[in-house]
Amino acid sequence: MLPGAQAKQSSQAEPRSVKKPIVVSTWEHGIPANKAAWKILTNKGTALDAVEQGVRVPEADPEVTTVGYGGFPDREGKVTLDACIMDHNQDCGSVAFLQNIKHPISVARQVMEQTPHVMLVGEGAEQFALKQGFIQENLLTPKAKSAWQQWLKKSKYAPVINVENHDTIGMLALDDQGNLSGACTTSGAAFKMSGRVGDSPLIGAGLYVDNEVGAATATGMGELMIKTVGCHLVVELMRQGRSPEQACKEAVERIAKKLGDYKQFQVGFLALSNTGEYGSYCIQPGFNYAVTDASGSRMIDANSWL
Repeated sequence: MLPGAQAKQSSQAEPRSVKKPIVVSTWEHGIPANKAAWKILTNKGTALDAVEQGVRVPEADPEVTTVGYGGFPDREGKVTLDACIMDHNQDCGSVAFLQNIKHPISVARQVMEQTPHVMLVGEGAEQFALKQGFIQENLLTPKAKSAWQQWLKKSKYAPVINVENHDTIGMLALDDQGNLSGACTTSGAAFKMSGRVGDSPLIGAGLYVDNEVGAATATGMGELMIKTVGCHLVVELMRQGRSPEQACKEAVERIAKKLGDYKQFQVGFLALSNTGEYGSYCIQPGFNYAVTDASGSRMIDANSWL
């Protein structure tokens, strides 16, 4: 072989091995959510359909007190829901402070596909949902109502690490076509001030997808993700060459160093690259996430700062 030809051959980048399809999601309620998403992915469905249908599972589960139906209410006893969804084209939709509608993630998708807007909130979001055929439902379950009435006795707002703060399900999927999508949905922090909105419905804070690089979602104290536009930061660090876990770790470290009192809070990120590599990192131990691929489903404990 001629020297020039040899040099040209050695300079070519090695082809990347892509692991697809795959779906990852936050917390133990991610296992049944992943199951629903995986069914779509293995039938050649899109990542967008997979993440929507996946997170609808905990949204409809009255035993999940941090998402959708069954979510703990705000201080006034009202269940208010936030959600966003984003696809491989960076099209996105979002709803915040939505009441009386069980599946905010599906309303968010309708905002993305049926309106020129990204976000609808409050009464406007509810009116839009009703026009799209969604039905009004009482979302305050007896279990959530009892917890709220108990909380009223002291009315003290003090989030508990990895209990009250795992207030989301964030899901990321890579489909058979090599496209990414993500979804994030929550009832927010239990007994929050009326009108409070966290990071979950905010593109760039609680969720971000860039098909050229990867996707990220977040859990924990939403205000901290908002202040740092955390999920966008994770994706941009991946763009610079970090692995998903390295990107999550660097974003967590940046938040922790700025906080000072970081031991009082939980922040966790979960990321998925466009090659199917995944990783996570958090401040406090205790955050875990679900992974489903051709080898099956499993829970993984995220590495932590503390």
